[in-house]
Amino acid sequence: MELKGRNAVVTGAAGGIGAAVAAALHERGTRVLLADLDESVADTAATLGQRYWVGDVSSASGVAELVNTAERELGQVDLYFANAGITGVTGLGGDGDWDRILDVNLRAHIRAAELLVPKWTARGEGYFVATASAAGLLTQIGSAGYSVTKHAALAFAEWLSVTYGDEGLRVSVLAPMGVNTKILWGEDPGDVTGTALTGQRAVAEAGSVLEPAEVATTVMAAIEAENFLILPHPEVLDMYRMKGSDYDRWIRGMRRYQAKLREA
Repeated sequence: MELKGRNAVVTGAAGGIGAAVAAALHERGTRVLLADLDESVADTAATLGQRYWVGDVSSASGVAELVNTAERELGQVDLYFANAGITGVTGLGGDGDWDRILDVNLRAHIRAAELLVPKWTARGEGYFVATASAAGLLTQIGSAGYSVTKHAALAFAEWLSVTYGDEGLRVSVLAPMGVNTKILWGEDPGDVTGTALTGQRAVAEAGSVLEPAEVATTVMAAIEAENFLILPHPEVLDMYRMKGSDYDRWIRGMRRYQAKLREA
């Protein structure tokens, strides 16, 4: 897809990957609406000379307000980056924890697609980009909610591509490992213990920790080539192949890795 002159929405755009993707789109001549629950998204947007929206995409009404705002201020939406995400609680969590992480990491994608896909297929083009993380292909030590919702986000994106790909819908899934953002280190890097720390170490030690701008560059190249799977860490594909070739061996290996991290 040619990005110049297009209109894009990026959620989770106050910082991290979302802000870097918005900046990369801006450099390519795309009009962008940066969206986030954090009011600092206004400052991020101002540095780019782009528009912003402050709100919560974890509800159907929030997603609807975002899409309506984008269409009012930009015109038709050509690309939608479902990037907003949370790590959720460690361990199994409770019903309230699951509701929150499902709403942010999965239902926000579904609700956006419900509004945009009919318009995209009617005109024969549109692009949906989901941030699913390497956890969507592998797993996340420590957090059941994060692992499950990222698997589900990947599965939903696959379904969108299979179902509507012949009607002009393009779909990509971003699946990085460690990226130097708050979602990796937490709001307070010193305030983590036990399972949370184990999960963070698992990601940080599995491969290199990239800067958001590096990830954004990979994303732009993948969109221009219309690739489904975006892997800023190429080794994730090797890990995924190993997992599929012998699932039981892979699970045993992950148990050993978890035990090693807990000892450390």
